[in-house]
Amino acid sequence: MFTGTLTLDLLLGDVHSLKEKRGLIRPVLAELNRRPAVGAAEVGAQDLHRRAILGVAVVAGSHQRVVDLLDDCEGAVAWRPEFELLSARRRVRSDEDD
Repeated sequence: MFTGTLTLDLLLGDVHSLKEKRGLIRPVLAELNRRPAVGAAEVGAQDLHRRAILGVAVVAGSHQRVVDLLDDCEGAVAWRPEFELLSARRRVRSDEDD
């Protein structure tokens, strides 16, 4: 079994309130969470209206499948014009890792 995590640091465009931020972030999280073997949530910068940190976790039977899922999730967020992807950090682990 392999697990992977992806942390996405986003700069939001013309957003002036936390309510507007939620309106942009919720659909992205819903799209990511609809994918099999993927869980996503806003994990940081909740009190800042122009920044968002999203966390994505995936589980799969092979290293390559985890990498493919993380690539897919990163791409699903990066192509959106309302966000600027500032950084993407990922980690893949095996159940045999210590």
